[in-house]
Amino acid sequence: MIDKRNKIESEERAVLIGLIQKDQTETQVQEYLDELSFLATTAGAVAVKTFTQKLPHPDSRTFIGKGKLEEIRQYVAGKNIRIAIFDDELSGAQINNIEKALEIKTIDRSDLILDIFAHRAKTAQAKAQVELAQYQYILPRLRGMWKHLERLGGGIGTRGPGETEIETDRRIVRDKISLLRKRLAEIDKQAYTQRKDRGEFIRVALVGYTNVGKSTLMNLLSKRDVFAENKLFATLDTTTSKVVYDNTPFLLSDTVGFIRKLPHHLVESFKSTLDEVREADILLHVVDISHPQYEEQMAVVNQTLSELGALDKPVITLFNKMDRYEQLTFDEWLEESTKQEILNDLYQRWQHETGGQAVFISATAKKNIDQLRSTILQQVRASYRIRYPYKTNFYYGE
Repeated sequence: MIDKRNKIESEERAVLIGLIQKDQTETQVQEYLDELSFLATTAGAVAVKTFTQKLPHPDSRTFIGKGKLEEIRQYVAGKNIRIAIFDDELSGAQINNIEKALEIKTIDRSDLILDIFAHRAKTAQAKAQVELAQYQYILPRLRGMWKHLERLGGGIGTRGPGETEIETDRRIVRDKISLLRKRLAEIDKQAYTQRKDRGEFIRVALVGYTNVGKSTLMNLLSKRDVFAENKLFATLDTTTSKVVYDNTPFLLSDTVGFIRKLPHHLVESFKSTLDEVREADILLHVVDISHPQYEEQMAVVNQTLSELGALDKPVITLFNKMDRYEQLTFDEWLEESTKQEILNDLYQRWQHETGGQAVFISATAKKNIDQLRSTILQQVRASYRIRYPYKTNFYYGE
């Protein structure tokens, strides 16, 4: 793994910065910053304050305006704040200019996500994928990062050591990218062979926004001990288990969670891991219905699935954390009949939206899990019938 100058250290005090552009609302940007705060916590930082500014478009030099930059500089001075985290991607020049003004380390959302992925990566494949994404992130930013080594002025004599260092570093980074792509190609071949060796089984993949409970659900459905915690990107490496319901076997896989503004180069690097999604027969889309923006999260997941070419598969939508949803939605003195009426409206709406393929559950409270297993079994058997139409009693349950 490369030694990045922006590596998050344990318990770094940070300020978060977001821009409210013309197509966004203050509420929307605050929600993004709340998620950025969760990302920072996952990486080991402590967000002590957030700053926002309304601008029609980012400033080309410092992303935010000079006045807001000065406000942040005055705030961080003498407060042992070591890092500024921006919610949008910054160029190398912007990072350099902001660091000069604030005199603290500056990173953007993509760099923060890459740092979390680097910490979470355990297998050779995941480590190589993250390292490739890191180099792809750094390459276009080298000029800005080396700006402090270039000579001032123009014309003859301005080609200083900074320019030489940039070209040298570019060659090193490109060589690393090439080497990592070759290494991943070999790993992908091995992974493809392993997937082919799984033979005739129907494959089911858990997908969803990060931190919606996929790993907890994986443990519940497969009776395996998969790492799960209340942090973003707890799972990077795909975990696959053989599951048997009522004498009908299938393969169940847990996959990396999606997130809004997921760096493009990270999606590219992890496409081999996401092959598990592309090659699945059935998708279980897990949704945290207790989250205020769960519909936006669903849209992010569907957009990512569309980019992967995986939206044409049968999808069962699992609305998880119903126990928490009810706690947040209903007052304790609300009449039971009113509560049930609200729940019925919710059920009917999403049954209509999903073509009857919605199940409302709580993985931690083990609520409605029998219905979930029954729904999965029904869809798995239907998939076996489609794949093997001429085989009698082939995992059909007859």
